[in-house]
Amino acid sequence: MRSIWNGAISFGLVSIPIKLVNATESRSVSFRQIHTEDGGRIRYRKVCELDGEEVSQAEIGKAYEDADGTMIPITDEDLASLPLPTAKTIEIVAFVPASEIDPLQMDAAYYLSANGVPAAKPYTLLREALKRSDKVAVAKYALRGRERLGMLRVVDDVIAMHGLLWPDEIRAPEGVAPETPVSVREAELDLADALMATLGDVDISTLHDDYREAVEEMIAAKAEGGEAVAPPEPAEEGGGRVIDLMAALENSVRAAKEARGEAGVAGVTELKPREAAARTPKETEAKKSTARTAAKKTAAPARKSTAKTATGGKAASKSPATKSTAKKSAAKGTAAKKTAGKAEKAEKAEKGEKTAEKKTTAKKTTPRKRSA
Repeated sequence: MRSIWNGAISFGLVSIPIKLVNATESRSVSFRQIHTEDGGRIRYRKVCELDGEEVSQAEIGKAYEDADGTMIPITDEDLASLPLPTAKTIEIVAFVPASEIDPLQMDAAYYLSANGVPAAKPYTLLREALKRSDKVAVAKYALRGRERLGMLRVVDDVIAMHGLLWPDEIRAPEGVAPETPVSVREAELDLADALMATLGDVDISTLHDDYREAVEEMIAAKAEGGEAVAPPEPAEEGGGRVIDLMAALENSVRAAKEARGEAGVAGVTELKPREAAARTPKETEAKKSTARTAAKKTAAPARKSTAKTATGGKAASKSPATKSTAKKSAAKGTAAKKTAGKAEKAEKAEKGEKTAEKKTTAKKTTPRKRSA
């Protein structure tokens, strides 16, 4: 691999000559701009805005634009004269646990290669020290005209360096979190945990760029004179819709288990039924109404039986058997009233008064039941 920077690691009084190598590479597909009428390339030329003439690279310098638009020329000699101790050195300033580095600060990644045979021993010493301490090194270095912050850690048998953003380059997440207060139920958290457990771990090396592959296939098809790949049907948009979060989580768990070949055991934890005290006022009122209807239906035969008993009292003077039948009917009527009273707990006082009035009426009619 080609090095992009040569220097040394400053580890106390130990200097380790190294070469800096890119640890990553871009695989994205790049496009050129063309003239749509004839397919000609669109090119940019560097032109001076004062005389309108094209300028070569050798004639181009640097300048800082002030707030009022004034250009302040800066030469390479001006930059070289600055007191920058890290111009050709990766200066280690501290060793800290990796957990203290905020992932938001992570930038480009590089491999540090020992530059020459004499550098092998101190390079190996630093690598083994990092392994045994289970820490990372925080360092400062200069690259591409500016001083940067870096983190050194061990990857396999190589020391790698991650460029870090300076702390003042990290923006605070103001106004990003939802402003509306939201409460999450335990049942929803349980389903989210179940979904996370179902998705499980993943081998990062198995993941790939589906979009890039589709672009490459389209380019290959058009290069062979064929038609472009037919676009897939657009997925159903879910943005802006109010969804049932519990149902969405349950469906997600099922889909994840089916994708992992666990369709046969794609069960979802059932939610516990609410207690009777947690019922809504509408449900309570509906149950009371049902109880009243049942009580009225039960009380109706009881009143008819009482009426039949009163009528049979007049005929009881002629037949003792009729009198006995009337007493049984009265007993049935009393039992019916008791049943109605149990069903109407909410109106116990009112029904009690009505039952008392009916008993008084029954006592007044009893002396008329005399035998001839």
